[in-house]
Amino acid sequence: MLTISGFIGWLRRHRIACFGVMVLSFVAFGLLTLDLVRLVSANAALLSSYGWQGLQDGGLRQLVELIGSTLAAMAAWLLFKVCETVLVQSWTR
Repeated sequence: MLTISGFIGWLRRHRIACFGVMVLSFVAFGLLTLDLVRLVSANAALLSSYGWQGLQDGGLRQLVELIGSTLAAMAAWLLFKVCETVLVQSWTR
């Protein structure tokens, strides 16, 4: 299994693959954040309006899933930034 520094070294050696990973992470970030604010605010409105009944009807599960989507989006964004940094550093040397 690659360590983080091993992964960054691999990205430095394979610039085209690094660019491909960067594109894929950008697309993943875009798809994961699409309507995220609207969904979180709708879930918060459900939970604040219906309280315990909203939790029992799946509001808590939906909130946990939205938090998971947010964390996955942040991981995709961080991967994008790592690839961007590697490519910029390799092109500006």
